[in-house]
Amino acid sequence: MPKILIVEDEATVRDTLALNLRAEGYEVTTASDGEGGLAEARSGKPDLVVLDVMLPKLDGLTVCRLLRRESALPIILLTARGTETDKIIGLETGADDYIVKPFALGEFLARVRAALRRGQAGAGVPKELVSRDLRLDLQGRRAFLEAREISLAPREFDLLAELMRNRGVVLTRELLLASVWGDQYPGETRTVDVHVSWLRKKLETDASNPERIVTVRGMGYRFEG
Repeated sequence: MPKILIVEDEATVRDTLALNLRAEGYEVTTASDGEGGLAEARSGKPDLVVLDVMLPKLDGLTVCRLLRRESALPIILLTARGTETDKIIGLETGADDYIVKPFALGEFLARVRAALRRGQAGAGVPKELVSRDLRLDLQGRRAFLEAREISLAPREFDLLAELMRNRGVVLTRELLLASVWGDQYPGETRTVDVHVSWLRKKLETDASNPERIVTVRGMGYRFEG
């Protein structure tokens, strides 16, 4: 049966949804905050994520954006908000559906089944990321520069992949910490700077004058390719 991840900070809502989904035969995992949910979505490989918008540590819209950059994993947003603008924002982040609390359990289960059907029809995860002479094999977790394999530590690989997925976009240190380190988030932005420095030494012709991973003062980093 499909595996469903519920990311919801309200224990009563989370437990009720999990109980009813399990009664339908689904395998269910849960998380109570955005960071934990992002980490579980990446490591647990669910078939569907049910994601609350208002979450501690990392909000649901940010989690949705990050997951959507990586895969076509079906995502249903849950929120107490119900304006048309809120729905548009939710769907524009990449969510497949949007349910406003409170909602009927029957409607929720029907939305879950519909999202799973769509996901089975069109889900796809990129196998590699390529930028000029740099290639990341996401499945094998191997990196190649000018057709030569280079050695990257696990966090270096994950950080480079996150930057490459968002080519041309400025990513803050805080966002990189949350998206790359997840539930092992150290809470110290210096960690990102250190790992970027290590990556530059391995990727750049001149690490002191980087052309691939560029620093944006006062903000974070941008991958230029």
